[in-house]
Amino acid sequence: MTWTINDAASQVGRRAIVTGANIGLGYDTALALAGKGCSVVLACRNPAKAQAARASMLARHAGAEIECMALDLSSLKSIRSFADTFARRHDALDLLINNAGIMMPPYSISEDGFESQLAANYLGHFALTGLMLPLLAATRGSRIVSLSSLAHNWGEIRFDDPQFKNGYNKLAAYGQSKLACLMFAYELNRRLQAAGMKTLSVAAHPGVAATNLAQHFPKFLTIFFPLVGQSSADGALPTLYAALGSDIKGGDYCGPRSMGQMRGAPIKVGSNRRSRDEGAARKLWEMSQRLTGVDYAF
Repeated sequence: MTWTINDAASQVGRRAIVTGANIGLGYDTALALAGKGCSVVLACRNPAKAQAARASMLARHAGAEIECMALDLSSLKSIRSFADTFARRHDALDLLINNAGIMMPPYSISEDGFESQLAANYLGHFALTGLMLPLLAATRGSRIVSLSSLAHNWGEIRFDDPQFKNGYNKLAAYGQSKLACLMFAYELNRRLQAAGMKTLSVAAHPGVAATNLAQHFPKFLTIFFPLVGQSSADGALPTLYAALGSDIKGGDYCGPRSMGQMRGAPIKVGSNRRSRDEGAARKLWEMSQRLTGVDYAF
């Protein structure tokens, strides 16, 4: 059976945060949620681009409840400010979609001393999720969706040098960040279950989707992507299935059905052995808490 957004129940009365919602997968995820009646917070680094995205969404879904909030996932200060502001405005959170990310940029270090991909793709979302967890835990039926990638297969967690201070490889750094996202989703679900909490932690990946993430790719690869991949809207479907599917359980991982999970309808998929190493996941969790200063309230 093929899952589509039409299979999702009405989301009227529910609220979602989608990070990086002004473009690409985040935009299409937020647009679909708004179309189902969900109140959506576009959590974006650039306020002007967020407002433009909101206007575009409202042109498609007049009357939708769409709010823009500033969030820079490469800044722990920005993340804490976002979490404080959201908690003052809202008393519930049904969905946290950890979507935002960057892919294979030139080497740079965030203001907190983190390699840019690890900061924006993983550590920022680790911190955000921990700060939003009290609201999520207090909201019945809540879910956290973490975006991974086929690139998790390229990665390993460099516990001795996670910031790539000793030689930067942008491909390896991207793989590390996306492996970390997937390991985090699994480990968070284990910890939620152990604490007797009902919030689900799940993961998703878009396969190969034509989005702005490929901006740092060599030109020949940007030509290759549309030939084997799918649209951004189709790439968002695994995320939407993970967030809204009635058969989703904690710890599930969703991706495309066909061509080695590169494209196709959303289904539950598997992941490599490294992503399911529980000892490494605990070590990653401890490192993440130490680096971000965010201690989860279990």
